[in-house]
Amino acid sequence: MKVKIIGAGLAGCEVALQLARFGIASVLYEMKPVKFSPAHHSENFAELVCSNSLKADRIENACGLLKAEMRCYGSVMTEAADVSRVPAGGALAVDRDMFSKYITDKVRNEPLIEVVTAEVTDIDPDEYTIIATGPLTSDVLSEKIAGLTGTDELSFYDAAAPIVTEESIDKSKVFRAARYGRGTADYINCPMTREEYEAFYNALVTAETAPLKEFEKANVFEGCMPVEVMAKRGFETLTFGPLKPVGLIDPKTGKDDAFAVVQLRQDDFEGTLYNLVGFQTNLRWGEQKRVFSMIPGLENAEFVKYGVMHRNTFINSPKLLDRFFAMRKYPKLYFAGQITGVEGYVESAAGGIAAAVNLACRIRGTAPPEPDRRTVMGALALYISDSANTKFQPMNANFGIVEGLSERVRKKQERYLKIAERSLEITRKVAAAVYESAGVKPPETV
Repeated sequence: MKVKIIGAGLAGCEVALQLARFGIASVLYEMKPVKFSPAHHSENFAELVCSNSLKADRIENACGLLKAEMRCYGSVMTEAADVSRVPAGGALAVDRDMFSKYITDKVRNEPLIEVVTAEVTDIDPDEYTIIATGPLTSDVLSEKIAGLTGTDELSFYDAAAPIVTEESIDKSKVFRAARYGRGTADYINCPMTREEYEAFYNALVTAETAPLKEFEKANVFEGCMPVEVMAKRGFETLTFGPLKPVGLIDPKTGKDDAFAVVQLRQDDFEGTLYNLVGFQTNLRWGEQKRVFSMIPGLENAEFVKYGVMHRNTFINSPKLLDRFFAMRKYPKLYFAGQITGVEGYVESAAGGIAAAVNLACRIRGTAPPEPDRRTVMGALALYISDSANTKFQPMNANFGIVEGLSERVRKKQERYLKIAERSLEITRKVAAAVYESAGVKPPETV
């Protein structure tokens, strides 16, 4: 018997390698390079299309803690991130190509994984299958999923930020710094006066957007909102969001008195490319060049990649999935990754690990681990499967969904650290027990 895995993104690759750890063979279907989605360009697996950041690296942050939990299960995503890391202050950012190639090689060199290059157009709910097609599920497969789930409400929009070359940035108008001095000064910061911001703002909110061809209605997730949509909420909205000026001291003046600051984050290992942080957009490419060149330091910037808006597909998981990522109606059919309604690279990969472990335990005849709300992985699994959630929206890793401490800790960072330490103690024990009960050698990180 081989498990069928559809999609070789972050979740699908985690699924395939985790099943192989349990000695379970799989067939991994990936439609690239026969067919590409509007946002994908590389032939490698686990391609990062929106940003090269895997968010915070410290465990006092929920996403940082989630990555630490994943390491207890031998996550290939965290493994790849370690070898492809680029400077990003307190965040974990990677060289996209190096990151994807590492995961691709790992998958292709695993004897228990058969890779099939083809678009899957049908689903048999009576065979063990994990659907991990992610936010860019093809139209044909989306229709098949809609047929199985009984709903056609599967899509909303997601947007990616543009990338410029480092050498084209006017260094006389920018400065390097990390917010509040955390980590090293890895971000390039473009400060704006009120007058500069006002001119930029007026150009941004009146710029022409690209037509939305695939859907009639744009339902934009807050965490990936196009910058022009956010700007239209109010003149100062961006200055409290991605253009927040606080905590960024210009070494030339010793002050943080800019009205707004645009941050650029390193996008490749060599430091030749930088992306505009928080500038996911659906503006026409010519408009992006015109408007974003108004940012101080980017007047003559070379744009190697413009922002794009693409589809993000997810199912109504609370009605459809149990806490182990299996469909209630079709227990052999599992979903993993962003299609389940977890939002973000790390969250998607973590969902792949959880779904694979649960299915592996079932195949091996052992009980899958119960999701524990005291951990981020467990809290996400319980969130997306909570049938009481009648207004379901995608969810990032955050401490709001994690069970709090029994004792009161007033300082937030100290409280989060205690939650993280508790979570990792639980996760290590659970992971060790899962592998031991299946007679499987645990990852070295346990």
